Amino acid sequence: MTEQVESVISADRSAQAGIERSASLWADAWRDLRRRPVAIASAVVIVLVSSMAAFPWLWTRTDPRDCPIQLSKATPSAAHIFGTNELGCDYYAMTIYGARASIIVALVSTSLVLLVGALVGMAAGFYGGWVDSVLSRLADIFFALPFLLGALVFLSMLRSHSVWTIVLAFAVLGWPPLARIVRASVLATKNMDYVQAARSLGASDRRLLFRHILPNAAAPAIVVATILLGTYVASEATLSYLGIGLQPPEISWGIMIAQGQSYVTSGYPHLLLFPAAFLSATVLAFILLGDALRDALDPKLR
Repeated sequence: MTEQVESVISADRSAQAGIERSASLWADAWRDLRRRPVAIASAVVIVLVSSMAAFPWLWTRTDPRDCPIQLSKATPSAAHIFGTNELGCDYYAMTIYGARASIIVALVSTSLVLLVGALVGMAAGFYGGWVDSVLSRLADIFFALPFLLGALVFLSMLRSHSVWTIVLAFAVLGWPPLARIVRASVLATKNMDYVQAARSLGASDRRLLFRHILPNAAAPAIVVATILLGTYVASEATLSYLGIGLQPPEISWGIMIAQGQSYVTSGYPHLLLFPAAFLSATVLAFILLGDALRDALDPKLR
């Protein structure tokens, strides 16, 4: 009886040690990120752009669809700091409101991709056998589809293009990389001592997965998800630029870039410069933050 009690106590300590290591990893990563100017600057840019998407009225009180045609293609001035487009719409207001579509697509798409990829990857890595074989082959099929080409084909088959159809296309095509990363993390984690200790105490598969394995396998998925946010911002703009994504009168940086490029040689470079600058800064911020997270969460890279 005494030996059984001691074994239970030892197993509990092993499980607690695993939790403490996980907590220490995130605490160390947070301390490391606070010392990285690039990570702080990237986070500030992301917060500012997100506030534009969520609360555009905090940045401008001008209606981007109020377009006096007599102000067509006005150059930047005190009244219109980014100038106006060919219809006379205030370009600063359009740029602020254009952040909403990109951020919504990026956030919702990444959330769905993370959810589906995590579930598939955990199931494949934890159960192995035929479950792993079926799910891995399914992921390989989707991997064979080029992302942007697949999104172009998917959206071209739909009559209406909206934020939610783009989200659906990205979610359907984007989950396999996350699934592979989570699968590899689960395979490396499920044989740890604290997981085996919890299993010996009678923990269910669900508890093992979500209480012991997932917290320790989440770091690589979060890093990739952060980078995917920037990828989806750029992808939404690319599809809208090509005329397959959002369509006017929707406001999107991709649409603005597509409409503005034809006026660059006519002496109105601001119609291309401002939306392109906001798009580039947002994508770069997500990518740099993802790189900083990767370095902070990997002790070998510190």
